[in-house]
Amino acid sequence: MHPYFHPLFVEFLVYFNDNQDYFEGHEVLEDYWKSIPGYSKSHPLTAYILLSTGMYHWRRGNLDGASRTISKALQRFTSLSPIYDEYKEMVDFDQLIQDIAYAKQELSSGHSFDAMEITIQSQRLIDLVQTTKQSLTLLTAGSDDVIHKHMRRDRSDILKLRNEKKKSGR
Repeated sequence: MHPYFHPLFVEFLVYFNDNQDYFEGHEVLEDYWKSIPGYSKSHPLTAYILLSTGMYHWRRGNLDGASRTISKALQRFTSLSPIYDEYKEMVDFDQLIQDIAYAKQELSSGHSFDAMEITIQSQRLIDLVQTTKQSLTLLTAGSDDVIHKHMRRDRSDILKLRNEKKKSGR
């Protein structure tokens, strides 16, 4: 199976393109990335995770965080090892690079949020996205529930883990 046909990558595309739920997109891609045996930060999925995170920060007005994160995403996309060439297929990879470079420029100029889409070039992937979109409950793009998603979910497990790490000195 091509890595872009994985159900979690397809969900990411729905969240990123359809309702700009960058937080949820980040979450599903992180799950996908961590499911790969021997996953590492050099894997192309981390560039998509960083892109989604950067877009989330930008829309929330965290220009410094967005700029750093989008710059990292651009660097990872542009320095992909040839072993990951399949990650340059099925989406307009050149356009993606241009769009990320444009976002980086807009951020450095202090411009307000400007959404982008990942252009899908594979009909099969387009079909998978459309089918998946019908099965997901999507929040309204631009709603407070999407924009401030990390603040609106139950974070007690995350906070508990963070406190345990502090106590243990890790």
